[in-house]
Amino acid sequence: MVNEFADFKMLKELLEVTDGNLASHAKALEAAKYIKVEKQFIGRKPNTRYSTTKLGALEFKKHIEALEKLINKQ
Repeated sequence: MVNEFADFKMLKELLEVTDGNLASHAKALEAAKYIKVEKQFIGRKPNTRYSTTKLGALEFKKHIEALEKLINKQ
């Protein structure tokens, strides 16, 4: 993982998804304990930050390894 955290705006722009789509996926990842969500205010503006949990990093690594196995079989 490169960044320790990403905020909502950064993820929305990077992934090119709608607010609702990102929010629903983030909620599912948080429920699975793959990400940690922190809400704060910067000045008077709300800011939501996401970071990966140890479990999330482990599961992501396993997912990448499974994809690599699929690719290497071809």
